[in-house]
Amino acid sequence: MKLRVANGGILVGRTVFGAATIDVADGRIAAIDPAITGSPHIDLDGGWLVPGFIDTQVNGGGGVLFNDDISVEGIAAIGAAHARFGTTAFLPTLISDSPEHIAAALDATDAAIEAGVPGVAGVHIEGPFINPAKRGIHEADRIRQLDPALIELLSRPRIGRVVLTIAPERVGLAHIRALVSHGVIVCAGHTNATYDEVNAAIDAGLTGFTHLFNAMSPLTHRAPGAAGAALDAPGCWAGLIVDNAHLHPATVRIAIAAKGPDRIMLVTDAMPSVGTDASSFVLQGKRIEVHHGVCTYEDGTLAGSDLDMATAFRNTVEITGLAPADVVRMSSEAPAAFLGLSATHGTLGKGKRADWVVLDRDLRPRGTWIGGEHQAGTVKGIAAANA
Repeated sequence: MKLRVANGGILVGRTVFGAATIDVADGRIAAIDPAITGSPHIDLDGGWLVPGFIDTQVNGGGGVLFNDDISVEGIAAIGAAHARFGTTAFLPTLISDSPEHIAAALDATDAAIEAGVPGVAGVHIEGPFINPAKRGIHEADRIRQLDPALIELLSRPRIGRVVLTIAPERVGLAHIRALVSHGVIVCAGHTNATYDEVNAAIDAGLTGFTHLFNAMSPLTHRAPGAAGAALDAPGCWAGLIVDNAHLHPATVRIAIAAKGPDRIMLVTDAMPSVGTDASSFVLQGKRIEVHHGVCTYEDGTLAGSDLDMATAFRNTVEITGLAPADVVRMSSEAPAAFLGLSATHGTLGKGKRADWVVLDRDLRPRGTWIGGEHQAGTVKGIAAANA
């Protein structure tokens, strides 16, 4: 299949082409030629074709909460909802829950990958090994210590990536080393750790920070806390929820300036309301209200978000003034590197997966492709390319 695209920006690696012919075979890009012959199959009309977005924190979407529907069908519904907004790879995320539900989430994700569910790249277990003082919307009675049985469960070989969010002050360094040695990607989140405690965890193998600044010890001038440790750790990645509710715009700019776009990941922390017009949903027995894209409990606690990756992308461009090609480094390239998937994901080029999103000139999604197959949107192009 050869797809001709023109009249906009096509981001190949870090180079922007005005037109391109993309040759796709077996779900991968066989070649990209920065020219076309004949009329384009897709007229970008001043918009963009960029690598598909990679979201490492997706609690739900399309009316489905992963905690409530830990199944291949539930994961597929969540992925389909987010594909409408340019997400081509994602991690269904389990909020602090029982060991039985953790086991089920790990197994369901493997089954979803085996079944060929588009986009699922692994699973994110967010808690329950967190600090009650920074639990946010997580249920206090589900928080627990990490024990050898759970380490063994989390360390079993998996098809996809396994990301685990912990509070470093509540998990032993030997436990972190053991998890990392078995391929688990360990992140700090929902933590009240000191700067020194976080750095000890980094030395043990921790490489990520879950929703930077939110639900973690703050940066102050004499106590840098977990947030300061994240900004000061050049080898670690940090997720940002850029929904104009979790973070002040200046905080977004400061984080990107401190870490650079190669170590910042845009994440949604999305709840089941994404992709629906629902004004509320239930999270572990709590009714969460959705108003103007913000999800809150009755006491004002933020409960994930109603954010999608296309909106996060657009917000970041607006807040920072960066070019879309630079923001792609945070929406696609950095999360691929964090997950160890750079060989196949995160950029467009020969040998990479044919995962991309078409955005209009206002950076709103027009179409999404995963493995060269059109998933969502009004722009198709595939039928014309195969004709």
